[in-house]
Amino acid sequence: MAKKVVASLQKGGGKQHTKVIKMVKSPKTGAYQFKEAIVHNDKVADYFKK
Repeated sequence: MAKKVVASLQKGGGKQHTKVIKMVKSPKTGAYQFKEAIVHNDKVADYFKK
């Protein structure tokens, strides 16, 4: 699935977006989870501040 997302971003205006992966600790179990999102290049820093 990741190849499909990356391939579709390379067409047209997709170079203005970045796929980001954030590691978040679960409050219930204490285990880490990975959250993935596609964010505009200007909003990457704001995504990680949340």
